[in-house]
Amino acid sequence: MTAHYRGRMTSAISTERIDNVVVIHMDDGKANALSFAMLAAISAAVDAAVADATVGAIVLHGRPGKFCAGFDLSVMGSGDFNAVANLMCDGGDLVHKLYGVPIPVVAASTGHALAAGALMLLACDLRVGADVPCKIGLNEVAIGIVLPDWAITICDDRLSRRHLQTAVALAELTGAAGAVDAGFLDVVVPEADVLSTAVAKAQVYAGFSRDAYGGTVRAMRSGVLARMAELVARDRPK
Repeated sequence: MTAHYRGRMTSAISTERIDNVVVIHMDDGKANALSFAMLAAISAAVDAAVADATVGAIVLHGRPGKFCAGFDLSVMGSGDFNAVANLMCDGGDLVHKLYGVPIPVVAASTGHALAAGALMLLACDLRVGADVPCKIGLNEVAIGIVLPDWAITICDDRLSRRHLQTAVALAELTGAAGAVDAGFLDVVVPEADVLSTAVAKAQVYAGFSRDAYGGTVRAMRSGVLARMAELVARDRPK
């Protein structure tokens, strides 16, 4: 029998349990910008899923046409250095958490994924994208922002070597098909199939042993995760 329930954590984040998979839905009604509250809610939903031994995988799902547009511009443009730095570090903590959790994480990328949104894609094990007109990538340099060192660290680990310079230093954005070649996505499917495909993949991965998956992730990513944690802590205002 299929176990199925839904719960709301904040106005922008809700969770859905489908058998042994937890789907985290991001929908702020706008661009899914990462505010302090949204980052905290996603992080709490991930922690709750990991703490439940009956959960085997997580799906991170965006709203129609928009996966995540990056950090909250009201903070980024505020001129408050500490607020900006703390928001970016909170984002770094979430990306680090997603990349290191002991169960698989699948992204259901519904469209635009920019800046921190693209970094969230890099932190997920498998990324299913919608075949829709969209922009995916890291536009920081184009808008006058230096990408944090923790972000460059995960970019170096996950992006295609052929695209690393253009994607990071030259801020080149791409559509869904190009995002597969660059390394932001793994597969593109019709828009109507994005969530069902991601959940189906997650249900397969949910059957993995946590010890086997978690141990393999630690072996593969321990150096990157340790470096990211160090860099986020360094950037955090004292």
